[in-house]
Amino acid sequence: MIIRDTPGPLQLLFSVRGSVLPRILPRIILVTAFAALLVWLDASYAALPHTNAAPFAVFGIALSLFLGFRNNAAQDRWWEGRKLWGQLIADFRSLAREVQIFLPEGEDRREILRLAVGFAHAHRINLRKLPATAAPQDWLTPEDLDHPHPPCAMLNRIGDIIERAAPDGFARRALAERLASIARAQAGCERIATTPLPYVYSLLIFRTTYLYCGLIPFGLVETAGWLSPLFVAIMAYIFIGLAEVTEELARPFGETVNGLPLDAMCRTIEISLAPHLGLPAPAPKEAKRFYLS
Repeated sequence: MIIRDTPGPLQLLFSVRGSVLPRILPRIILVTAFAALLVWLDASYAALPHTNAAPFAVFGIALSLFLGFRNNAAQDRWWEGRKLWGQLIADFRSLAREVQIFLPEGEDRREILRLAVGFAHAHRINLRKLPATAAPQDWLTPEDLDHPHPPCAMLNRIGDIIERAAPDGFARRALAERLASIARAQAGCERIATTPLPYVYSLLIFRTTYLYCGLIPFGLVETAGWLSPLFVAIMAYIFIGLAEVTEELARPFGETVNGLPLDAMCRTIEISLAPHLGLPAPAPKEAKRFYLS
């Protein structure tokens, strides 16, 4: 995720880090070159069909509505993912306090807290579909990852320890409810990660965007002339860029510059639980070149 403190007008105008422009620039150049070719053909060889710009205004409004609807859906997924990870952080902090209250000092308490931090990392690895080598060895062992679904296996082990070590039914119930809250947040994240936006939206946006950029020169060439490719480039940047932003936001757990900073949130959990384990708290993750992973 891009972290910038109140960027100024020049930074907003010329900033590339976090922008989708490098990825969509080849497509913008392609549609601009196509528009320039049409203008050249119209001026040098044979007059092309000239249309009024009014139909393209209606076409553009319809395309904007499609993009706006899809962007809202993608933003909802991104924000829900952030809220679910915020809930996980709060639940792990509460779990650490409840374990300290309900369970006696000893290996069981430390193992629950280690597994809790390990769960956060295993959950991050699962959402991002990373290899097991990406697991931090300080918190995860090969045994932790030797399961079809490591995060669920680690929650099950925490439950087994609570069942064995909790002194009474009230303590078991309180801790079990905390695990259930963690499991609900986990399931919500997995629902987002495994259920993409309907493919038909992507197909419709892709086809209408390029159809619009390919046809608009016929409505501009008579009035704008050789400025038509410039206007096409601007419209392509708007529509193709917004479609690309939507693709990133629709996958909030990806390792893109606009994805959620799962590494930093896992580090926040480490910082919160380290004192309960008698360990020094690690330093928070910091943004590198405005990017917080």
